Amino acid sequence: MKVDIHKLNKAFENRVRLGIMSALIAGEAMEFNRLKELLDVTDGNLASHLKALEKEVFIDVQKSFVGRKPNTKYLATKAGKKAFSAHIDALEALIKEQTGRG
Repeated sequence: MKVDIHKLNKAFENRVRLGIMSALIAGEAMEFNRLKELLDVTDGNLASHLKALEKEVFIDVQKSFVGRKPNTKYLATKAGKKAFSAHIDALEALIKEQTGRG
């Protein structure tokens, strides 16, 4: 069986974006600082990858204030969850094909 690598989504090729979606896939909103800590990336690096995922409508941004401090949270959209799941399925199919388990 031949695996269609075109099912892999370019939006998730970067390790940071893959990490962001992995963290958000459970459905709970996550704060910017928590994502930064979890992924061990800089503010700018994380912000650029979040913006790319937001542009694809794979994540949603929730801005609010906690007291007087701005608070930004991110969560995976329905489209993002579907696209990420399809990407993971394609990766699994590729691995199974390469290891002879497919």
